[in-house]
Amino acid sequence: MAAALLRRSRAITNLVRTTATVSLSDQFTALQFHRYRRYRRSPAATGDFAGKPYGLCNEPPFASRRFESAAAGQPIVAETDEDDDGSDRQGVEFPGGRVPFTPQMRFIPESSNDRVPCYRVLDDDGYPIEGGLYEEVDKEIAVRMYRSMVTLQTMDTILYEAQRQGRISFYMTAGGEEAVNIGTAAALSSDDIVLPQYREAGILLWRGYTLQEFANQCFGTKNDPGKGRQMPIHYGSKDHNYITVSSPLTTQLPQAVGVAYSLKMDGKNACAVAFVGDGATSEGDFHAALNFAAVMDAPVLFVCRNNGWAISTPLSEQFRSDGVVVKGQAYGIPSIRVDGNDALAVHATVHAAREMVVREQKPILIEAMTYRVGHHSTSDDSTKYRSPDEIEQWRTSRSPVTRFRKFVERNGWWSHDEETELRASTRKQVLKAIQTADKMEKPSLEDLFTDVYDQVPENLQEQEKAVRDAVRRHPQEFPTDVPL
Repeated sequence: MAAALLRRSRAITNLVRTTATVSLSDQFTALQFHRYRRYRRSPAATGDFAGKPYGLCNEPPFASRRFESAAAGQPIVAETDEDDDGSDRQGVEFPGGRVPFTPQMRFIPESSNDRVPCYRVLDDDGYPIEGGLYEEVDKEIAVRMYRSMVTLQTMDTILYEAQRQGRISFYMTAGGEEAVNIGTAAALSSDDIVLPQYREAGILLWRGYTLQEFANQCFGTKNDPGKGRQMPIHYGSKDHNYITVSSPLTTQLPQAVGVAYSLKMDGKNACAVAFVGDGATSEGDFHAALNFAAVMDAPVLFVCRNNGWAISTPLSEQFRSDGVVVKGQAYGIPSIRVDGNDALAVHATVHAAREMVVREQKPILIEAMTYRVGHHSTSDDSTKYRSPDEIEQWRTSRSPVTRFRKFVERNGWWSHDEETELRASTRKQVLKAIQTADKMEKPSLEDLFTDVYDQVPENLQEQEKAVRDAVRRHPQEFPTDVPL
């Protein structure tokens, strides 16, 4: 039965590849709403969407087009026709394109009571939903996805405990968001450049970043590429096309548009992938980046992890709009909402979106609806603003890891013995990496003053001298494992 379902899932692959008669925008719409054939066959499809939350124009949702500006010497008043209600359709060629007139005073509503639907593939028990369209994954990819989700979960648990023991200064987990991490990573190309926020360690894990490298960064050892100058979990790797995490929120989004445009100029078969949390979409850089990407047709994939809480701010206080997905349309960007706790749905969505981004050279916005089951960081106590019962429900009955495990088990790709062995061996590997990093020498003191200027300026030389003098006068106040 599972094999039959996977065979039927090839429909989405054929759908994405059918570009001669169907645009990729239409394919993306089909993936979201599961009604591709009905939409294409219905001559009244445009009218079906009129007044719906996807927009107030007479076009299908996520339709993409450019408006032609008025050219010099052309008449500015367009032809006149009438709507069915008798309203005047005379328009004028404003800069940006023709705008029709109407004698009716109509305000665009602030929002709709009908929420944008959320695309999913697996139900809560790990069964594929009948009639669903999704990118087929074989045993090798599915098992690797599951193993990576467990590894990420285990690493987070142990490094969080290490922080609580005082062995590292800070940590943030991806608990509850493993499917967003791994489902996205599995659908991307290694040539795609990732600009993370701070819960995307799973992308690096999938691309081959080792547990020892994670530990070296968190402990700030001499083998840390950042030489101990970044906070823990601020990973970065040129070899894995993973731009170093930056603490200030959303600074990575405008940068991602620039990266994407450079890929476009160089004719690369790749895109930029930028992550952001729901709370960070209230930052100005989010809006600037979306507009920048839309206007420049930059091949960038925006992935928003809507985990319900902007630290302690609930969604009800974060948005008046229907979450994040509707913001894409306002900027002219095709957008979709996906179940972020469904690894197969995330994989299918990112796979289809990436193909659109690269082939059509334009941005896409994905809103992954998930839930942060851990604290925001080790500086937070989330039980102060949400109930333990709510957290436990999402940790257990709605766990993305458990749901995907049920899927691979039902396909005969995973067993109880393999589960036991994986969790035991992964825990052993993480503990070994931590023990190694804990004993490793720290970067040299001089590394505090290098790698900014080709030649260290006099003011930094004076600062280094002052620090060394302080260490000599008060050696008991400084760590002994930092070489001078």
